[in-house]
Amino acid sequence: MLGSIFSLSLLASVSTATAVNSTSVGEHAQIATYQLYAGGIHAVEVALNMEYKPQSRYSIEMDAFTKGFLGKLVPWKGKFESHGWRMKDEDKPEMHQSTTTWKDEVEIKTYKYNKDGTFDGLKITEDGVDKSPEELDQELVDGTTDALTAAMLVLQNIAEGESCDSSSEVFDGKRRYKMIFTKKADEMLKQTKYNVYEGPSIQCEVEVKPVAGEWHKKPRGWASIQEQGRERGSLPTIWIAKIDEKGPAVPVKMRVKTDYGTLFMHMTEYKSGDKVLHSDEVQN
Repeated sequence: MLGSIFSLSLLASVSTATAVNSTSVGEHAQIATYQLYAGGIHAVEVALNMEYKPQSRYSIEMDAFTKGFLGKLVPWKGKFESHGWRMKDEDKPEMHQSTTTWKDEVEIKTYKYNKDGTFDGLKITEDGVDKSPEELDQELVDGTTDALTAAMLVLQNIAEGESCDSSSEVFDGKRRYKMIFTKKADEMLKQTKYNVYEGPSIQCEVEVKPVAGEWHKKPRGWASIQEQGRERGSLPTIWIAKIDEKGPAVPVKMRVKTDYGTLFMHMTEYKSGDKVLHSDEVQN
C-alpha cells in the first residue's frame, strides 16, 4: 500500500499545469525520512532521496519497509527509483524501476523511456522469471511518464511559487490513470513529537481517475482507499513545503482516511547540504 500512497507525491505523469524551467534548480540533493502511522501503530518507514546531478541529469529514489509488529505480520519492502534528463521545460524519465519484496517473493518492474518522451518498453521479472508482456497497447502508454518524475514536477511547480493544481497521466504496468492535484489551503505547520517540520506549507488533495486498462468494477487497492476517504469527506491529502531554496519542494506530511482509521505520514528527518532538520523529541 505504501507504494500506492507515495505514488501521489507522493505523487503520476507529466504535469499539465504551469511548465517549470528545471534548469533554474541547481545541482543538489535532498534526503528525507518519513514514518507512517496507522491507528496509532508505527507501521512503515520511508526514505526519499532527490538529487540533481551534473550533465543535466536527475535521480529520485524511495525505499520503504514495514516495521515493528506490522513488519513481522506483513514483511514487505519496496524500492522505487527514477533516473532521467533535466530538460528546458520539464524533467523526462529515462528509466523507472520498482522492486517489491513480500516475504521471499521479489517482483521487479523496469520501465524505459526515450528522450522525446515516448515509451520504450516494460520488463517484468518475478523471482527471476521473465514475465514481460509480449506487446503493449499504445493506448495505455503513449504520453505517460512515471510516478516519481511526475511527483518531482509538481514539487518543482510549488518551489517556483505556483499552485499544486495540475493533472497527470501514468502507466503502472496494467492500467493508465489520471492523477489530479487540487490545492485546498495554505497552512502554517508546527513541529510536533511526530514531525520535524515547522513553517508554511500547501495542502493538496490527490485524486486518481481511471483512463484505460485492467480496472475492476469494484474499486480495489488505492482506488478503494481513495473512495473510503471521499465517503469521509477528504481525499488523500499531502502537505508540501519548500525547505531548500535551491531545489524542489518536498512532502512534509500526508493524511489518508480509510474504513480502518486515519493514516498519517510524517517527516522525521531532513538534510540538504548544511540544512538539517532533526529532533530527539520526534518519535522514530
